[in-house]
Amino acid sequence: MSNKIFCRALCALLLALGFPAQAQQPKKVPQIGILTPVPVSARVNVFEAFRKGLRELGYIEGKNIAIEIRSAEGKQERFPALAAGLVHLKVDIIVVAGGNTLIRAAMNATKTTPIVMAGAGPDPVEAGFVESLARPGGNVTGVSTLSGELGGKRLELFKEAVTKIARVAILYDPAIPATIVQLKDVQTAARALGLTIQAWEIRGTDDFDRVFAAMGKERPDGLYVLRSLLMNVNEKRIVGFALKSRLPSVYSNREAVEAGGLMYYGADFAESWAQDRVTSHTLQTLIVLGAALGSFGVLWLGKFVFFNKVLFAHHPETLEDNPALDGRTGLPT
Repeated sequence: MSNKIFCRALCALLLALGFPAQAQQPKKVPQIGILTPVPVSARVNVFEAFRKGLRELGYIEGKNIAIEIRSAEGKQERFPALAAGLVHLKVDIIVVAGGNTLIRAAMNATKTTPIVMAGAGPDPVEAGFVESLARPGGNVTGVSTLSGELGGKRLELFKEAVTKIARVAILYDPAIPATIVQLKDVQTAARALGLTIQAWEIRGTDDFDRVFAAMGKERPDGLYVLRSLLMNVNEKRIVGFALKSRLPSVYSNREAVEAGGLMYYGADFAESWAQDRVTSHTLQTLIVLGAALGSFGVLWLGKFVFFNKVLFAHHPETLEDNPALDGRTGLPT
């Protein structure tokens, strides 16, 4: 249901930005280009829900709309070529389902094709993607989760959920500047919470086994994963290690919890997009009237959720000493 609501709202926004009323362009089949950093297989449900949302709006792939998906398959070096390829195809809109580096690659590829941010990321104003949330200017708009500012709160909730933790291991990719900023925020929060942080660098896929072995000797009480492309691609591997080691683990995305992690704290895309349906249709009206792309404000997903795999509720205080918990949750028993 969450994917359905999110994708329907995103469809409405995309159609608003790029495609005036169908009667005005009877011979043109609009093209939506989608850039994703991870394999398409990892987002099958999202893309299927996206297509369904288009159909509900009267757009059927292969008939009156085309979708071109380009996946980097977890390889960051492919970003520029994939973005340039979509521009060469002359797609009407580029949807970036990724973070900073992928957004920047799309921006470097075109200054005219509308770019819609649709993934997790930092403040787009601070990152230089838009001039302001209200009036972004240029050719970039979309959604901002401001997820980079949630690190301290995520750690706080983690400690509330697993009250006995004292040492928390953090996995992070030092090659991502935004991740370094988040790490510092988490370390600051840890001092206030009386927690000890053990930061582990992951620079490539080959580092995981070495770090997991060393982490096993240090025996932390919990695992905190700072999101990046490298972590996303190896998400099941990380979750598997946490489960095998019986380590409570916290993430910034729901998919990690669905894979077996304990909890996440991040943007509630579904409800926020549902609340912004009216906004999407208003944007559609503005486009028909010929409004400039730069006047479309960036939508800020301001509501965040706490999610636990077992309880499906916002009650972290009930996690411990609960008979429903077992080894699958990642909690020690």
